[in-house]
Amino acid sequence: MRFTYAEAMTHAEYYAPLARAAEAAGYTSMTVADSLIYPEESDSTYPYTDTGDREFLQGKEFIETMVLCAHLFAVTETLRLTPFVLKLPVRPPVLVAKQASSLAYLSGNRLGLGVGLSPWPEDFAALGVPWAKRGKRMDECMDILRGLTSGEFFGYDGDFHSFEPLQQCPAPTEPVPLLVGGHSDAALRRAVRKGDGWMHAGGDGEELDRLLTRLAEIRREEGDTRDSSQFEVHVISYDAYTPDGVKRLADKGVTDCIVGFRVPYIKGPDTEPLETKVKHLEQYAENVIAQVHP
Repeated sequence: MRFTYAEAMTHAEYYAPLARAAEAAGYTSMTVADSLIYPEESDSTYPYTDTGDREFLQGKEFIETMVLCAHLFAVTETLRLTPFVLKLPVRPPVLVAKQASSLAYLSGNRLGLGVGLSPWPEDFAALGVPWAKRGKRMDECMDILRGLTSGEFFGYDGDFHSFEPLQQCPAPTEPVPLLVGGHSDAALRRAVRKGDGWMHAGGDGEELDRLLTRLAEIRREEGDTRDSSQFEVHVISYDAYTPDGVKRLADKGVTDCIVGFRVPYIKGPDTEPLETKVKHLEQYAENVIAQVHP
């Protein structure tokens, strides 16, 4: 089992010291949130909270995801970073491939690239990308990332993206894992067909069990025989907060526990001091990580 520290929607200057603290405490990874814009008016709802409210995002300090990854890689040595998740189809995939290759190369293959669909039509509108057929667009973007981050000449001819063979250097010395986020059946199948793993966005235990069962069903349907070293399953669960609970998650095929120590979906600024955040992540490392991996 690996452990990922999650903190988001806090003060931008906190991320570097938190990354260093998580690395020192024994976490494998740290998540990096992605938010591009906050529209003044919107009818959209957020799919991963009970109420669907979006106001908790207003005024929050979001450093662009790939920029923040570069910053955090520069101040750490072993910590992996997993964008959670990069809104892929609104971005030019050739540019994302260049960014991902560069980050993976400079960090010594420490990037696990979480990718997903944005739930906000406003993201697509602001970036000049049609909302329609976004799932198919996402699939093409993943194909392009896979091809270009290999470092080989790669061309593509799809419904939304087309280019002659080209090459991007330097390339990482290992493939960049593509971890698909989302709870829909299409997202789960995309994780199996095109990804190297799946990222859970939260919810109650029954819902998680349902999603894990469905993921396993899809893997059987697709003839996917990859083991836990080849297909990652990242989850948020209350079971992750005790050693016995971690064992139960491992028995269900989970490879990575994502843990945080406050509810980030609050309106207004984060008032929790940096010292408290570090204390919480260190206590978890002592009480859980050290017991699971003595």
